[in-house]
Amino acid sequence: MGTITINVDDNMEAKFREVVAEEKGVGKGKLGSAVEEALDLWIKNKEQKDIAQRQLELMKKGFHLGKYVFNRDDLHGRK
Repeated sequence: MGTITINVDDNMEAKFREVVAEEKGVGKGKLGSAVEEALDLWIKNKEQKDIAQRQLELMKKGFHLGKYVFNRDDLHGRK
């Protein structure tokens, strides 16, 4: 298990401790558990934003489907 030492605004710390106490209770490991949960959510959010950005870039480039031009009748097997 790793150790991270951080400095945060006093108001932020007080609010965080208050919310943790309300949600998880008070006791050994509760604060660490809440910080781990917050970090996990932040990482997942960042990863999703990166994925969305890459997909938008691909959409802007467009998709090359070759020389064939599709029409509705061909796609539905109509003759």
